[in-house]
Amino acid sequence: MTEGPSDSPDRQPGLRGDAAQSSGPTPHVALSTSCLFLAEPPETFRVASELGYDSVEVLVTHQRMTQLTHQLLDASQKYQMPISAIHAPTLFFTQQVWGRPWTKIQMAAKMVEQVGAEVVVAHPPFAWQPKYGRSFVEGVHRLFEITGVRIAVENMYPWRVGGREMQMYRPHWDPRKFDYDWVTWDFSHASIAEVNSLDAIKELRPRLGHIHLTDGHDGGTSDEHLLPGHGQQPVAESLRYLAEQDWEGVLGVEVNTRSAKSEDQRDAMLAESLDFAHTHFRKSAGA
Repeated sequence: MTEGPSDSPDRQPGLRGDAAQSSGPTPHVALSTSCLFLAEPPETFRVASELGYDSVEVLVTHQRMTQLTHQLLDASQKYQMPISAIHAPTLFFTQQVWGRPWTKIQMAAKMVEQVGAEVVVAHPPFAWQPKYGRSFVEGVHRLFEITGVRIAVENMYPWRVGGREMQMYRPHWDPRKFDYDWVTWDFSHASIAEVNSLDAIKELRPRLGHIHLTDGHDGGTSDEHLLPGHGQQPVAESLRYLAEQDWEGVLGVEVNTRSAKSEDQRDAMLAESLDFAHTHFRKSAGA
């Protein structure tokens, strides 16, 4: 596997947050529209603004507004909240959105350019997409070369049925095995796969284009997307490592708030996730 150069300025991923203060770097934290799953996108922009987030990550779904650049820009302007990432509709439940597999990635890359975002987040192909899977690694690389838009392929996990693991992603659920230019690391997915995220992030550092800030219980069968610090992944340690490395990417909060019994409780969960990022994305005292 060939790693990209870490000393090239045009390969530094993500957006810069505010200028670093004496206490260390300031993380750039985005709120994903997936955290307010049933709400219309403007609600995510409003909540992100009120809670003090830096930007919004848009997950393209069946909701028409997530697909409409001009309406997303209207919400961005209204709440003075930029869009930092576009999550392509490559999930299991968005298979009908934007048609053919490569069309999804291409349209997401176009949206990134239109809204001024930094990265496309994309899942690898499913096992029932063999042709797409065979061309995926090279195709993603070529699209990056042609457009200059970073396509950050997300780590997934094996599916477990009756105690047996099934390989449901092509060419594999683990992006470390392939020469992707950019990778998104998701702590909840890592927990299912029983991968130590700190080790993985150290390995991926030169190619780490995006982070999904969340958590989970290791070895489970459910993609929990817990609040960071509520599971078993070394999330805090990983953030501290990234701060030490002066990583300038976006921490995209992608947590499950469906257990919240009110909007206030939901917002408290999102505020806690933001506070977690600010607390742990810092250099050690001796640095």
